[in-house]
Amino acid sequence: MNVFIEPIGTLINEFSKLPGVGAKTAQRYAYRVVNMTEEEAIAFAEAIIAAKKKVHYCSVCGNYTDKEVCEICRTRDESVICVVKEPKDVVAFEKVREFKGVYHVLHGTISTMEGIGPNDIRIKELLARVYKGGVKEVIMATNPDVEGEATAMYISGLLKPLGVKVTRLAQGVSIGAELEYADEVTLSKALSDRKEL
Repeated sequence: MNVFIEPIGTLINEFSKLPGVGAKTAQRYAYRVVNMTEEEAIAFAEAIIAAKKKVHYCSVCGNYTDKEVCEICRTRDESVICVVKEPKDVVAFEKVREFKGVYHVLHGTISTMEGIGPNDIRIKELLARVYKGGVKEVIMATNPDVEGEATAMYISGLLKPLGVKVTRLAQGVSIGAELEYADEVTLSKALSDRKEL
């Protein structure tokens, strides 16, 4: 026997499809929606529909935008491109407010385990941007995991012959971390990426 009436059960089911939302959280969300005023529920539904209709990928960098070309691509220094895996990585960099260049969103990383090859992510588009000219540096900011490292190395191999400086984000021991708890790979990266003071 189903303990939820059909409309609530359907709502719970839809919320549970969202990443990181388990059964209890989906249930809380569903009850919150049911307890909204009709105006609040309509505004919530309209916000979802508007985002789905208006948001798409920037034709230059692949980040989310509601314009043809995003504001970052229209207003920032195009000579430095920061390559990231997905749009949420752009948000992380923008919160820091340090980077003044532009981005290139790959929408994935090379992963032989998942059958994702170089042609399945936006590498050709990155190369086209570099071939166009004016790019001095490409910063590889993919995650420091196996797939991120493989992707960074692959793209670096394609870009270096073009005379473009290719850099990788420094990696190592986090601020506030204790050395005794750092693994060997982290300490190795911290040593190799050390900078002069």
